[in-house]
Amino acid sequence: MIKRSLIALALGLVAAAPARAQSPVADFYKGRTIDIYSGLSVGGVYDISARLLARFMGKYIPGNPSIVPHNMEGAAGLRLANWLYQIGPKDGTAFGTFARGLAFDPLLGQTGAQFDATKFNWIGSTNDEVSICASWHTSGITDIRQLLTKELIIGSTGGSGDDEQFPKIVNGVLGTKLRTVSGYPGGNEIKLAMQRGEVNGRCGWSWSSVKATEGQWLRDKSINVFIQLSLRRHPDLPDVPMIMDMAKTDEERQIFRLVFARQVMGWPFAAPPGLPAERVAALRKAFDDTMKDSEFLAEAQKLGLEITPVSGERIQNLVGDLYRTTPPEVADRVRLLLK
Repeated sequence: MIKRSLIALALGLVAAAPARAQSPVADFYKGRTIDIYSGLSVGGVYDISARLLARFMGKYIPGNPSIVPHNMEGAAGLRLANWLYQIGPKDGTAFGTFARGLAFDPLLGQTGAQFDATKFNWIGSTNDEVSICASWHTSGITDIRQLLTKELIIGSTGGSGDDEQFPKIVNGVLGTKLRTVSGYPGGNEIKLAMQRGEVNGRCGWSWSSVKATEGQWLRDKSINVFIQLSLRRHPDLPDVPMIMDMAKTDEERQIFRLVFARQVMGWPFAAPPGLPAERVAALRKAFDDTMKDSEFLAEAQKLGLEITPVSGERIQNLVGDLYRTTPPEVADRVRLLLK
């Protein structure tokens, strides 16, 4: 009897070992709340993506914490990125999403970026993105070559947003005449400005966002899509030219690769530096598991969101590689173009 009891106790201890090995993360998160932030305005795809993730991701995090969405607007998410890096809690109870291009601002000499992007703990991206330039139907612009002689006034969120930086790169490399009106809080305000005639287009606009929020504009041809800004062609846009095809020299191709590599991390989520490694791993796994959740995918489809997920590890490696391998002369040229 004693021998059988000892054997049963030993087996119980062995069986309990894996649970105890996982318990520090579960114990930390049990009964806690995680704050998830969007750095852009309510109703845009960054905001929609964060709110949708908040509904599902908690059940995949050990301890099943509640996740509460918030907005911290400002300069396409620069305010949020700086806050996460410098001030946000470093314990795994806060992470957020901001304009994908912010990750490369320090490399490109943007002094407002007060962070080291390689030290963020990247959680993942819901999409490998393609962005576009589009004109309002009354502008008369349907082909990028028209912009070599004709101006197009476009709206921008300012700061380090794609719709601020991409037009500068396109103008600087190709000689186009995109004139940017900056300072709109988010994409919704730019769309209203297009309808009011304040601006006549937007450049650096995520295709998944266009499909999710402006399907009617596509159906009734309110906008003309005239260029794709990415390293890959989107299957929805087989006849729209690619920016990479417009490059005439090796240097121009290197510039475009540096600037548009950010599209791989289309809707990125990042946590502050300094998190315990086991919590980073738990958040990344929970994100990856959420991207496979059938209810999450069904809701994303209803909202018109593309889900082609990119892992946190892949983003971490992408950011690190670009910082290590970008030729100084290419980074310098891009810095000049973005001034």
